[in-house]
Amino acid sequence: MLGKTAICLFHCFLLMVSQSCSQKDKSSAQATNALIHETSPYLLQHAHNPVDWYPWGTTALQKAKKENKLLIVSIGYAACHWCHVMERECFEDTAVASAMNKDYISIKVDREERPDIDQVYMQAAQLMNGRAGWPLNIIALPDGRPVFSGTYFSKDDWLIVLKRLASLYKERPRRLQNIAQRVTQGIRSAEVLIPSGKDMDFSKEMIEAYYRQVRSQLDLENGGTLGAPKFPMPANQQFLLQYFYYTRHEEAKAALLTTLDKIASGGIYDQLGGGFARYATDEKWRVPHFEKMLYDNAQLVSLYAKAYQLTKNPDYKKVVYETLHFIRQALTSPEGAFYASLNADSEGEEGKYYTWTADEIDLLLETDTDLLKEYYQISDEGNWEAGKNILYVSTVDSVFAPAHGLTLPAWQSILGKAKGKLLAARNKRIKPSLDDKVLTSWNALMMTGYIDAYRAFGEQAFLEAALRNANFLKDRVINDHEGLTRSYKNGKTSVAGFLDDYGYVISAFISLYQATFDETWLYEAKALMEYALAHFLDQENHLFYYTSQQGDIILRHKEIADDVIPASNSEMAKNLYLLGIYFDQKDYMEQARKMLVQVKNRILQYPLHHGNWALVLNYFIFEPYEVAIIGKNFKEKRQSLDNYYFPNIILSGGNTEGSLPLLKHKMVEGQTTIYVCQHKVCQLPVTVVEDALAQIKQK
Repeated sequence: MLGKTAICLFHCFLLMVSQSCSQKDKSSAQATNALIHETSPYLLQHAHNPVDWYPWGTTALQKAKKENKLLIVSIGYAACHWCHVMERECFEDTAVASAMNKDYISIKVDREERPDIDQVYMQAAQLMNGRAGWPLNIIALPDGRPVFSGTYFSKDDWLIVLKRLASLYKERPRRLQNIAQRVTQGIRSAEVLIPSGKDMDFSKEMIEAYYRQVRSQLDLENGGTLGAPKFPMPANQQFLLQYFYYTRHEEAKAALLTTLDKIASGGIYDQLGGGFARYATDEKWRVPHFEKMLYDNAQLVSLYAKAYQLTKNPDYKKVVYETLHFIRQALTSPEGAFYASLNADSEGEEGKYYTWTADEIDLLLETDTDLLKEYYQISDEGNWEAGKNILYVSTVDSVFAPAHGLTLPAWQSILGKAKGKLLAARNKRIKPSLDDKVLTSWNALMMTGYIDAYRAFGEQAFLEAALRNANFLKDRVINDHEGLTRSYKNGKTSVAGFLDDYGYVISAFISLYQATFDETWLYEAKALMEYALAHFLDQENHLFYYTSQQGDIILRHKEIADDVIPASNSEMAKNLYLLGIYFDQKDYMEQARKMLVQVKNRILQYPLHHGNWALVLNYFIFEPYEVAIIGKNFKEKRQSLDNYYFPNIILSGGNTEGSLPLLKHKMVEGQTTIYVCQHKVCQLPVTVVEDALAQIKQK
């Protein structure tokens, strides 16, 4: 905790965000700073600011120490609306730049490329202010220890902050030293886990208690969790899906399906072009924050594909196909890699690309306009801002059509033609800018999304996209020593990989093996795991550091809490369990168990931020089946199994026994045989998928 002196100081400096900024004196377009040599689109956006920006690195840090100047560490990302606003109002202004250049060394950070830096300073902001977000603006001592934090500032407010902190550092430096010490201590204290004791056992009662905790925070009417804003949080929805499978608890299923239905019909989903925005600002999923991030779309493709396996709801299939069409059209590189995001803004205005006036609808559609405006909730006044409408749906097609005297096929024909016209008109608008860097962990998530879609629908093009991406990562991102790099752009890689890069690439390769039975991908996954164990694992508390070494950051962080992207530690625990089964390595499975023990208390204490951990817990409570399919017809039989939702089977197989321990002595010449095993004990081998299903469904 921060002391009273520090808290009072911060309260004095936290300024109300003004509604407008005075007329700025723009810099010359010829101004160039050190960011011009970077590859990150976000950093390059600031390369012509009059601010003398540096990227994070020894040059800036040593300069701050040598000149005894405070650091400004300004963190954002390319799709961030308020990051762009603050750049226009402050960082393009010569008066602001003069103040920053005079008394500070200024560093710009792309949080997506350097999440290690973002994590530490985000935690500092939470300690100092009780909240945080992007843009994140940190003022720190020359050694990097933070003394002040804030998010968006107008020009006038930012100038006041700059002046007061610079004066304080010159006149009363000890005061800032004391604050830096307390904040740093607070960050380190937050990293300390309270041990869960030596109890290594996990029970069904624990997962029941976890569900009760989650249930108390669910919005059963609108989906997701109570209140606003609403983030999809796919790991939490995956838990509800698994929980229903294991317990047949109808309320969990209803909560999940309500969430999926509301998201798919809301403004957070692009009703014309497919794909999901990052979050909704309201409790009904209608008003999005318009940026489209690769990681959200990747995880939601997986979620809707698995929900389809359970429900066979055609609307979920439609969402997956439309979203993957969006990914292919907007976020896929010629090399088969996936780009990071699309901006929320176009022409300097948030959401302009996606919204409509009633007059535009009348002009473009000509016929059935009243019907379409009712369907999409469009009004003359606007359903968002004045005169502006976001497309969202309040009633499913099967209800809307008969209510208006139409058959479902007739309505869907009208709707399809209207969407085509609107989409054609939208494509003529100025598009949101693209962040075309390629992030390793996000690519792995998208690869997994394609794999899950392939397994749910059998669409060969989905598997081909996954394989192309897997080969891209293997050839361009994994180095000769089985280490990963974080970011790729214009043929070059940069930044050593972080734990989430390892966690999600390993996970994707395991999934790719299950979809193809090509052992190459399992051995690639195992090699990456061995590298991570050697370079990231803290042997004392059995959890992984986020970075392979501390480097020039004030803290070597461990990522434990699951967020919009699940924590790298929870994903590594899942991978250790699965690889432990595939390669019969008890030490892997024991390591996964030890990790769960470390976070056991936190799982129940903060359930909504440990959804992926709960999926790991399910492996230990509901031990999965090991299903081997061996013989020339292995592909067809695997695809038959994939018609069903089974979170509790681990697939292996192929045309031959291969090299995995699970497959030894299981080949029967002249037939394709299915083995259903559990606790290292196999039931009678069968040749018919329905017989295997009966064995899997035994309790």
